[in-house]
Amino acid sequence: MVRELMEARRVVKLTRREEDPAAEAHAHDAVDRAKRALGERGPVWWDDGAPDLNRHMARTTPYANWFASLADAPAKA
Repeated sequence: MVRELMEARRVVKLTRREEDPAAEAHAHDAVDRAKRALGERGPVWWDDGAPDLNRHMARTTPYANWFASLADAPAKA
C-alpha cells in the first residue's frame, strides 16, 4: 500500500504539471484510497481511551511544556 500511495502522489504531481484536472482528481482519489487502506484516514482503529489531540496546537495540549522548551533549545547546524 505504501508503494501505491507513493505512486499516486507522483501521479498527482505529474497531472498538476500537465494541468489535467480530471486526471489529477483521479490521482487524488487513489491517494485517498491508499491512505485509508494504511489507516491514515477514516475512523480511528485504536481505542486506548486517550484523547485525540490531532488538529490541536501543541501549546494547547498536555505537551505544552515540551513544546515551549523547543524554543529554548540551541539551533542545530
